[in-house]
Amino acid sequence: MKIDVWSDFVCPFCYIGKRRLEQAVEQFPHKDDVAIEFKSFELDPNAAVYSGKSIHEAIAEKYNIPVEQAKETNAGLAHQAEAVGLTFHFETMKPTNTFHAHRLAKYAKTLGKETILTEKLLHGYFTDSVNLSDIDTLAAIAVDAGLDKASVLKVLQDENAYAKEVRADETLAQQYGVTGVPFFVINNKYAISGAQPLETFTSALEQVWEEENPKPRFKDLSSSKTEFCTGNDCGEIDK
Repeated sequence: MKIDVWSDFVCPFCYIGKRRLEQAVEQFPHKDDVAIEFKSFELDPNAAVYSGKSIHEAIAEKYNIPVEQAKETNAGLAHQAEAVGLTFHFETMKPTNTFHAHRLAKYAKTLGKETILTEKLLHGYFTDSVNLSDIDTLAAIAVDAGLDKASVLKVLQDENAYAKEVRADETLAQQYGVTGVPFFVINNKYAISGAQPLETFTSALEQVWEEENPKPRFKDLSSSKTEFCTGNDCGEIDK
């Protein structure tokens, strides 16, 4: 079973949704047959790099709401994060552009390190309050994920490196009509939008598995040997 996940590293629901999906997969009887791949999606491709503005101020400005209202909203998100074992530090979070982070993730994918890097980037932003537009910071996270620092810096310092791969994901999202993340596509046939409850992911995994791996229509009660004719032959056949 293949699950494609469109998300952004500064999207709180993406981290929450990712964890709920992982918890559902962990409980799934066929978890070893599930492969998760992450796709790039920038919530704001034109976002500026971190300028010192708090996440509360950034959200208030973006949605034209009072800062106190933004703080209340973020407090609610922090509570949801706690419910799935995550810690969000909104007071020290550094809102920023994520294009470099997405390019880095695409490079990591070529090395089989996409999954671990994605988790470390999300944890870095939401829990450790790192600046995901800072090249040295991204390099440090990549090294912690098992990547070579010199190779990572070479990629990050070339703004064209893996840019096409990022844009390809975003173009595909547009073709699918994706306007928000997280967005999950299972086996290129089934979609789940948003950080749905754990039960939704669990049910989806079971439903897709049953539909694409149908059980035999009848329970076979035959003995060890059987006698019947086919279009080619008649006789006794061992079961």
